Amino acid sequence: MKKETIYFDNAASSRMDERVLEAMKPYFFEVYAVATSEFGYSLGIEAREALDQARAKILSFLGNPQGKLVFTSGGTESSNIAMKGAAKKLSGKKGNHIIVSKIEDFPVLNSAKSLEREGFEVTYLDVDKYGLINMGQLRDSISEETILVSIQHANQEIGTIQDIKSIAEICGKNNVIFHSDATYSFGRVPIDLSKLGVDLLTISAHTIHGPKGIGALYVGEGVSLSKWVDGGFQEFDLRAGVENIPGAVGFAKAVELVTEEENKKIESLRDYLIEKIQKEIPDVILNGHPEKRTPNNANITFHYVEGESITLHLDMKGFAVSTGSACFSKSLEASHVILGIGGDHERAHGSVRFTFGRFNKKEDADRIVEALGEVVEKLREISPLKAEKAR
Repeated sequence: MKKETIYFDNAASSRMDERVLEAMKPYFFEVYAVATSEFGYSLGIEAREALDQARAKILSFLGNPQGKLVFTSGGTESSNIAMKGAAKKLSGKKGNHIIVSKIEDFPVLNSAKSLEREGFEVTYLDVDKYGLINMGQLRDSISEETILVSIQHANQEIGTIQDIKSIAEICGKNNVIFHSDATYSFGRVPIDLSKLGVDLLTISAHTIHGPKGIGALYVGEGVSLSKWVDGGFQEFDLRAGVENIPGAVGFAKAVELVTEEENKKIESLRDYLIEKIQKEIPDVILNGHPEKRTPNNANITFHYVEGESITLHLDMKGFAVSTGSACFSKSLEASHVILGIGGDHERAHGSVRFTFGRFNKKEDADRIVEALGEVVEKLREISPLKAEKAR
């Protein structure tokens, strides 16, 4: 019998809502044709209508901006299309300089490094102790050669929310394309693209209780990108291939189910967890901005212990969380985010991320804090770092 798991890793992926699955089912078993134009057969036309309706629903959620929504396989592909598609389209026409922050998620960060290997010049902006970029440094970094700026809306580890409206204004005044990865804020933080001035925006379904394998890239009016996948003319001739119609329908349904009330509830649970941990467990530090953070994110460093050890011990007790510990990733490097905000390796290794979703309850927070207290106390008893401090 499978053990019960209380899940606190909703920023990595979330449990799909049953209502999303119900909305998707007809497009597996009834309307299963490829999306054809108005001159096709009935099933194909129905599939096209479903795809167009899903696109319209998501664009409406984004404020009905004057641009197009390109469906992708997820946030990683969306950011790759944005970064590489914009860079290669503009290379040779204006310049080859790109700006990103040092704490971007890997789809953006590694796309920048890939372009750097191809000869593009990349500036990596510093962030302050909360994870916010310096607007002055951004302005000073833009030159006549700058073609693209990519700054995330919210950070994947610490939840810090950037002022993307101000960033968009700076980019607009300098005629520079601005991409923002909103994978970790979409659905949890209001985004009105009709007012923000963002040129390219990455979003994904699986972090808001939608299906995996579907995401989207918003492409602003007048923004031109190099084609990502050759083949047919699907997705505005940017991404060839049969469209994931069940996924698009599920994505739209997941968006429809998100409410302001739910986000307030999640934020309340998040605040309750932080306060309870800070009150009951000594030697902890909250990572990220105390106020400008996504409502579902709490990233906490537990000094003198490894985040990996905490994660594994909590798993044995039936809780799922994530960590920035180097040992927990194949890269064997400490969290670039915690190091980027000025933390040392001990702080990075001891960080644990708790992210809430629709199905979390207050009792879940109470239970995990009780388990955390036991785990952290036990690990500190055998910690060489704790012993070193005591000497």
